[in-house]
Amino acid sequence: MAVADLLATSFSKALSLLSLHSRVSLSSSTLISPVAPLSVFPCYSLPKPSQNIRIRHCVVWPSDVIDAGNSVSQEEEEKEKEEFVDYEGYEGESSEETFAIDEEELEEEAKNAVREYSRSLSRELRIPEEEPNDQKETRRKQKKGKISTGNIPDHLLPRVAIVGRPNVGKSALFNRLVGGNRAIVVDEPGVTRDRLYGRSFWGDYEFMVVDTGGVLTISKSQANVMEDLNISATIGMEGIPLASREAAVSRMPSLIEKQAARAVEESSVIIFLVDGQAGLTAADVEIADWLRKYYSNKNTILAVNKCESPRKGLMQAAEFWSLGFLPIAISSITGTGTGELLDLVCTGLQRLEEPKNLVNEENYIPAIAIVGRPNVGKSSILNALVGEDRTIVSPVSGTTRDAIDTEFVGPDGQKFRLIDTAGIRRKAAVASSGSTTEALSVNRAFSAIRRSDIGALVIEALACITEQDCRIAERIEKEGKGCLIVVNKWDTIPNKNQQTATYYEQDVRQKLRVLHWAPIVYSTAICSHGVEKIITAASKIEKERSRRLSTSLLNQVVQEAVAFKSPPRTRGGKRGRVYYCTQAAIRPPTFVFFVNDAKLFPETYRRYMEKQLRSDAGFSGTPIRLLWRSRRKIEKVAGGSATVKNTQ
Repeated sequence: MAVADLLATSFSKALSLLSLHSRVSLSSSTLISPVAPLSVFPCYSLPKPSQNIRIRHCVVWPSDVIDAGNSVSQEEEEKEKEEFVDYEGYEGESSEETFAIDEEELEEEAKNAVREYSRSLSRELRIPEEEPNDQKETRRKQKKGKISTGNIPDHLLPRVAIVGRPNVGKSALFNRLVGGNRAIVVDEPGVTRDRLYGRSFWGDYEFMVVDTGGVLTISKSQANVMEDLNISATIGMEGIPLASREAAVSRMPSLIEKQAARAVEESSVIIFLVDGQAGLTAADVEIADWLRKYYSNKNTILAVNKCESPRKGLMQAAEFWSLGFLPIAISSITGTGTGELLDLVCTGLQRLEEPKNLVNEENYIPAIAIVGRPNVGKSSILNALVGEDRTIVSPVSGTTRDAIDTEFVGPDGQKFRLIDTAGIRRKAAVASSGSTTEALSVNRAFSAIRRSDIGALVIEALACITEQDCRIAERIEKEGKGCLIVVNKWDTIPNKNQQTATYYEQDVRQKLRVLHWAPIVYSTAICSHGVEKIITAASKIEKERSRRLSTSLLNQVVQEAVAFKSPPRTRGGKRGRVYYCTQAAIRPPTFVFFVNDAKLFPETYRRYMEKQLRSDAGFSGTPIRLLWRSRRKIEKVAGGSATVKNTQ
């Protein structure tokens, strides 16, 4: 009987000890002591209002051992309370009271967390020559200007076209007038091929500047044309038959001249640019005759470029009097004479005022960057959407060099800015080619992804998914842009049936797991089939990117997710706890979780939480960012004072 009484007394004290640690799960290895236990027996569960505890084994100790363990546990609990100080209103981890939350403080801290993450991501994904000095200088000048740009839509502004033979500095002058580094400038001919538009102003006048490719003459031979345009008939064209390859190369000059002629036709003022250092050439004479014959009704200004020296500039410009235009010496690099040039340009323009019936809309216009590997049909998709030959389409690899911006209005009236980009090859392939132009084109494509809102990743149907497609997809996801996968050239798939698209989508999902949330669109751009689905999907993605959840609904979703699957415990028995969650930003949707310790939430559990947010709240077609902020800890410093810091 004495042994039975001792067991009963010891067991009652053991239960009192367990009540102090109701949030700790016990097992047979939980209580460790050099003193041997009297008995061990299985115990299945101890009911408690706050939390049920399942115990595999219960170890019974003598009374003096239990009292000693009780005092030690109380000391550890007090030590833990002194070590951690939660946000205002929070208490220790063992507290069961309802927490009072300072939402304003947490919301402000969430915004700071988003800013810190954005800065670190920008440093990680830095693009060379992303912010040139000329662009900063131009923005300073615009702030000091008399008018603010952007009040008049682009399609209502008058246009100023820059034309001339290859390698006379047209793109450099374009960058000087619009500010920044929009056009690729390389000391080699034939870099620019498509029309490139940029907004500029001078005084009270505002206009659009159009950069064009070099205009060649019909008197040149085919070999000289290829040399002047720097066209390669071998790189990236291995799979194209020789006859088709030669035909594509022979059509390239006419396509470039067609783009230049289109720019001249829609412009009010023409800047005819020549090279002062090279002197007068036969090509300059033929271009002058062409302008005088077909566009005599337009205001044409002859600008003699590369005249850096004021003294030699007058002598260099005097040689071009024979063209029948008044020459003006300028320098696109140093800016010499560009002020006088703009004065002459403005004399041929009409001063526009903001239309009275212009609807005051939000300045935000979503941008769609059409990206992918070379020769997958990006330019064909752009032309099919806008309904005109906006860009050159050719089997020649690397036809598109610059990032071409085009305004587009969807069927529902939604405005978009479409950006056609150069094909992105593997970094090793670009380096081995030794082409500076291609390297700059790839940088322009990455910059287009960064300044866009939605990335349309174009893949070729027959080629399916390649390793380079996965790299581009990862770039879009890291940049936080919405994305849709466009499977182009769908007509090339033979023997299609109702299940072909289903099997193809399964293959795409398996290989592009990073874009598991992106919708898939099938199109044939050359026939304009299915391209309208791209705009429809982009409109839905933009609405999802701009959606904001209420804090109450968000915390309800998080609580249900945590109740369904709790964060895993560590070996030391610690478990992560979510105190508060808020959506701190949109585009992309960014959620900040305030937890006890961010290290207690492994990557698998973070992916689970993202999956639950998507299943309960949507956000299809856009990445969502989850930032985890640890609670504040007190760091004791010399002198007895304490400082508070955040850990992440």
